[in-house]
Amino acid sequence: MAPSTEFDESSGQPLWLPAPKAVLFDIDGTLVDSNYLHVDAWGRAFAEVGRPVEAWRIHRSIGLDGDKLLDALLGDDVEERGDHAKELHTEYYSRLTDRLRALPQAVTLLHALSDAGIRVVLATSAPKDELDILLAVLDCDDALHATTSSDDVGTAKPEPDIVNVALERAGVDASEALFVGDAVWDMKAAGHAGVRAIGVRTGGISSAELLDAGALRVFDDPAAVLADFEGRPASQ
Repeated sequence: MAPSTEFDESSGQPLWLPAPKAVLFDIDGTLVDSNYLHVDAWGRAFAEVGRPVEAWRIHRSIGLDGDKLLDALLGDDVEERGDHAKELHTEYYSRLTDRLRALPQAVTLLHALSDAGIRVVLATSAPKDELDILLAVLDCDDALHATTSSDDVGTAKPEPDIVNVALERAGVDASEALFVGDAVWDMKAAGHAGVRAIGVRTGGISSAELLDAGALRVFDDPAAVLADFEGRPASQ
């Protein structure tokens, strides 16, 4: 994808001009190629508790608050089987973490933003133990201003709580930040917090859905976001 013009073509809102003071990132599916590992782990977990769920249904819920995901996929069985399914997901996912990889140019993007004086905050719905694994995959602590996890809030995405905590830790107002995510839940959480958002397709969600959920623009992957950022005029 070629570098963009300085304004979003559909909304007329600037992405990088002037540069935001902070960029908030989801991690799973946005910076790290993990969504389909979560689908696999959840699929095994649901099958083991005796409530198989089709992979496509699981995929549609990845990035959603954990309790909301269980409600959506288990329905009336959530009270009886939800806690066990969550434990099994953690167990199965832990066996897959050696397959986690940073997405193309994700780490370079974080460093480029940080080097430009923009505060980089990882605003993920992942629990703290999963966040630690993801941080090890990215290995870019020197580029990060702060992180959040689902442990910091009572309810994660699509509620805005995670985004609000990220804004507080970045020390910026909502109007001074930009959110980057791969799921409709990311776009909705950012919108509820009053933060502009852009989407990436690396989580397996279509551009149309991300735009409908509030994304200003949608890019293929972090490499495309980096190319767009570096395409801004040198004077800015």
